[in-house]
Amino acid sequence: MKNLKKRRRIQVILIAFVALAISTGLIGYAMQDGINFFRSPSQVADEPPRPSEVFRIGGLVEEGTLVRGEGETVRFNVTDGGASIPVTFKGVLPDLFEENQGMIGTGSYVNGVFEASEILAKHDETYMPKEVVDALKEQGVYQEPDAGS
Repeated sequence: MKNLKKRRRIQVILIAFVALAISTGLIGYAMQDGINFFRSPSQVADEPPRPSEVFRIGGLVEEGTLVRGEGETVRFNVTDGGASIPVTFKGVLPDLFEENQGMIGTGSYVNGVFEASEILAKHDETYMPKEVVDALKEQGVYQEPDAGS
């Protein structure tokens, strides 16, 4: 009788362990598409990611590079002061998107061009995403916004 109880207890523990391992694996697999790492233009230039990797890039829209193509295609460069990465985007840009302003794009780096699937721009005159501010400070080109504006 004791052996039967002991065997059942071991079986229950093993089944619980296997179920936990399977559920952890499934959660990790489901989240792999939802996790987008942030990279600055300098990081992308130093270590280009695989073309299949989806990530976020942020910085300032480089002055003089914004070219609106035919239809909804837009081309521009994003910079952090240390490197400049060409970006293409097909779609409608946010209203506040303009040159010398902060932006974050989500997409992939293919053949030396960041192909954005989503572009986010600052939402007021003083806001800039923390990741972009950190990348600009690291390159020494960040300027504090005027407090009186």
